[in-house]
Amino acid sequence: MRAHEQVRAEDGTEEPFASFGLHGTPGTDEFWAAATPASVPFGKGGWVTLFLWRGSPAVIEFESWSEPVPLLRWRDTDCWYAEVPMPERLRVTYRFLAGDASYADPFNPVGAGGDRSIIATPDAPLQPHWPAVDAADVLPLPRTRIRWAGGLLGGRRTVRVHPAGGGGPVVLLLDGDDWLYLHPAMTAFDAAVAAGDMPPVTLVFLPAKDRQAEFGCRPELWEAVRDELLPLVAECGVPADLDRLVVAGQSLGGLSAMYAATEFPELVSRVACQSGSFWWTPEAADLPDPLGGPVGGAIAARLRERPAPAGLRIAFDLGEHETRMRPHCELVETLTAESGATVRVSRSAAGHDRAGWRQAMLRDVAWALA
Repeated sequence: MRAHEQVRAEDGTEEPFASFGLHGTPGTDEFWAAATPASVPFGKGGWVTLFLWRGSPAVIEFESWSEPVPLLRWRDTDCWYAEVPMPERLRVTYRFLAGDASYADPFNPVGAGGDRSIIATPDAPLQPHWPAVDAADVLPLPRTRIRWAGGLLGGRRTVRVHPAGGGGPVVLLLDGDDWLYLHPAMTAFDAAVAAGDMPPVTLVFLPAKDRQAEFGCRPELWEAVRDELLPLVAECGVPADLDRLVVAGQSLGGLSAMYAATEFPELVSRVACQSGSFWWTPEAADLPDPLGGPVGGAIAARLRERPAPAGLRIAFDLGEHETRMRPHCELVETLTAESGATVRVSRSAAGHDRAGWRQAMLRDVAWALA
């Protein structure tokens, strides 16, 4: 597709983006009133998506999927645009960078936090239970708060607790602040329970202070969860079945959840793991290419030495477009299944991105409790 395709309306007005269903001359009030991201088929099975920006020069920054894409100006108007080729089945988070600031897409009603938006190609699966939240919306927060201070991890953090459907097995959401302030997990779990797609659960949103330190293969976090956090949850007044615990983690959080399942099997026996950072080794952070080390990293080495507990029930998910993560994740998936654990493996229409992880998390938590 050519960026400057010459298309004119019957009255002779130039409509360069008519192939995207967007009519009117760029820069006019009519044009901006109808502006919206749009995708059309492109190449052999892919798409090209039109993004629009009004005013100053800007760049589109995608989360993990693509290098930044600069926008082009249409003639001497205030219309800036990019036509971005995309593969089949992609859902991705993005934002506009203009000057020193970042912005959500003002023409896209699907947001993630105050300065990010989400776009999905037309063939990407729907995400039941996740509402379309505008970047300006304030997400609802659980009423119950736990002040967790000192102890094994040091410092202070606020842990939110929410009884979806009246409460039940505990679902520990690592990187809890992301699921509070970027993606409306509380609303999504409520909807999933109401629809009968999962049993009532008690959500515990655990924020991270130092992800690299806390989510590495070290025992301190899980000793603190076992000895400090879960007793506080038991005392908070929200119904919670502590004997049935599901840990949901993504990226480094997925690594930590898998580590807990192998080293603390009496605590963690149900896991929903999305895009686990199974390239991780203690030395990886110092390497020029952290993903270029041993396939499967420290977790694969651990599984070869000592298999995963047979009672483990774990769902692995990976983005279809995470090509460099795939060998690491596939090896850990295989070794875990060979250990005798109950394993589910799936792939989401995304890259390394919570926009894809969120639906897998709902589905896999429900499966872990089945």
